[in-house]
Amino acid sequence: MARATLGNHLKSMRVQAGLTQAELAERVGVSRKTVNTVENGVFTPSATLALQLARALGVPVEALFFLQE
Repeated sequence: MARATLGNHLKSMRVQAGLTQAELAERVGVSRKTVNTVENGVFTPSATLALQLARALGVPVEALFFLQE
């Protein structure tokens, strides 16, 4: 069975919310680079960070992150 990876809609939802990477990072207490690496799929966020990002954007975590086969 192929291993699933974590995909996300972080960039599109961040842009839709009118936030820069730096503004979103400040809201959740991480660096802009962390937001950038999550958006680009380089870094898989912890469950805590995923929930914080979703809360900051006002969306359910399931709308922000998804499994891709």
